[in-house]
Amino acid sequence: MGMDGGGGGKLPYSYAGAGSHQDGKLVKSFSRVEPRKFGMGLVAGFLLVTCAYFSTAKFDAIHIAMVSPISTDAAGIGPLATAAADTSKQQFDLGVQQQDRNALSKEGSRADVFDKDDGNTSSSGPDSGRDAPLEDTRRDEASVGGSGDAGGVDASPAAAANPAGGGEVPAKDDDATAAVLPPVSLEEAANGTQESGVLEDEELRFQEAVAKPPSKKSNDSAAAGATVVHSDPAILPAPVQQIPPATQEVKALADQQIPAVSEIKQADSETPAREWKPLCDLTSNRRIDWCELDGDVRVLGANASVTLVAPPGADGRAFREESWRIKPYPRKADPNAMRNVRVVTVRSVAGGAPACTDQHDVPALVFSDRGYTGNYFHAYTDVILPLFLTARQYAGEVLLLVTDLQMWWVGKFLPVFKSISNYEVIDLDRDPRVHCFRHVQVGLTNHDDFSIDPRRAPNGYSMLDFTKFMRTTYGLPRDVAWPAAANATAGQSRPRLLLIARARTRRFVNTDEIVRGAEKVGFEVVVSEGEHEVAPFAELANSCDAIMGVHGAGLTNMVFVPTGGVVIQVVPLGGLEFVAGYFRGPSRDMGLRYLEYRITPEESTLIDQYPRDHIIFTDPEGVKSKGWESLKGAYLDKQDVRLDMKRFRPTLKKAIAHLRKAKADAN
Repeated sequence: MGMDGGGGGKLPYSYAGAGSHQDGKLVKSFSRVEPRKFGMGLVAGFLLVTCAYFSTAKFDAIHIAMVSPISTDAAGIGPLATAAADTSKQQFDLGVQQQDRNALSKEGSRADVFDKDDGNTSSSGPDSGRDAPLEDTRRDEASVGGSGDAGGVDASPAAAANPAGGGEVPAKDDDATAAVLPPVSLEEAANGTQESGVLEDEELRFQEAVAKPPSKKSNDSAAAGATVVHSDPAILPAPVQQIPPATQEVKALADQQIPAVSEIKQADSETPAREWKPLCDLTSNRRIDWCELDGDVRVLGANASVTLVAPPGADGRAFREESWRIKPYPRKADPNAMRNVRVVTVRSVAGGAPACTDQHDVPALVFSDRGYTGNYFHAYTDVILPLFLTARQYAGEVLLLVTDLQMWWVGKFLPVFKSISNYEVIDLDRDPRVHCFRHVQVGLTNHDDFSIDPRRAPNGYSMLDFTKFMRTTYGLPRDVAWPAAANATAGQSRPRLLLIARARTRRFVNTDEIVRGAEKVGFEVVVSEGEHEVAPFAELANSCDAIMGVHGAGLTNMVFVPTGGVVIQVVPLGGLEFVAGYFRGPSRDMGLRYLEYRITPEESTLIDQYPRDHIIFTDPEGVKSKGWESLKGAYLDKQDVRLDMKRFRPTLKKAIAHLRKAKADAN
């Protein structure tokens, strides 16, 4: 008795108008129904008719949108589903509807999304549903993407469950309504855009800006947020009759963002200007003031000036005019040492610099060799060691500009200068030329007395590197102390001890007794007071395994003693332990075993000059408090040493035990 309803589904009530008898029964049946129940029935019937209409006319298009493969429109915004036919204008039987829905699902699985850009239709796949009516397409757009904003932000529960937008939500095979649109990657969107060829350059630049976030995680998030609109069939919104095309909104957004993208690209292409820093440093090093100049640097020895010329177009942020007065010698706190050191003017100017006469493509170092360099120890700690520390990194490709140059002193250490630089040393005070460089350092890098801090040194240089450099410079054969077979001197059966015999002050007055005592414990002893020439004494020191002497410059020759050797420092009377530190720490840094012997008043020749209760013996700190000259006059210039061999013998035994242990370990 049922008929197809106009809404596209079966009506719950059927009426037949065959005769009056039947009409009478109908009136009778209506008269038995209570008015309230009758009204409720009408409402229920209306609802059923409405549901039937939407189940046949609308859910087919929604089903197609859910099962279609994902693609993007030309603008790279969210996916849009296409309908294969105008089902909203047709009536179907339920059985026919089911067959049509299955057919549309299969066809929809091959359909790609399309959109309208500047009046042209673009496709990103071989079958993009071009035959579908535009009205149905817009209705589908409203159903799928109507809830999103212009930026394509997903507000569905599916998106909430996957906030990063980087993964897919799998659908159950037996439930088509559970299918969720997977996200579209930026790479797929870009490929589709290239195939369509309809986007303008401005839109391409906008997509490139969106596609370049700072990290991969944010990139995935941006891709999902900008190009994917997830849909959940449980909360699909009601159809909207008219909505603006998505491409128009995207194009408007792109037009707004293009200036920002241009500014970003311009900022990336510009190299930030290097900020100006002062030319000289007067505070970080307690030993020396130093300056470093990079750029157009001009050195004029006639007036002892080093000038940095401003580059073209330099502003106040990248260049400033300055002037400094520097004495490039590492004893800045000692007026006596700095008295004869020439002042070098270091400045930066915007113009008026002297014209170059000699252009150099290597860096330059400006320093003084005056000060205390006449003292053998100070020659090393004030110039030789800092020169190695500063210039060794250039492997000879550096020019040395020396103020206050003393030719006799340079000649004394000439092998060192030749090893440091491939070029002749320039006497800056007597050179009228204008030398031009790209990099100049005024003042040598200096860490401490006779010491290197590898943490601050170029290339991590250490005192071991310095001693190896000195042995190489003077062509010394022994790198390792006795008893390394490869380095052993022919016929050497015992370790050798070099005894430094000073000529004037702090001498050993019982040298012969000391030699006999050392030989008794197993040493072969060599006595020498040193020579003016460095090379012969360097060879002697390198032939020995241990070096011994009263505190003084002669112990500096431990730089030539092979690694693993021994240093014995005898400390005179007078609280001189602090000056003993000049050799204590450095010897250990050189890989040598350090032993220190402090004499008693009875081992000092001062006992022959002053009574035992004299202040020199009872209050050395009081003598020291009167100043360096008082200390020097009392304990350094007037004191010699007479070793108590019975007391000193344990120190000699420690030295030879160390060397013998090294021999046993080597074997």
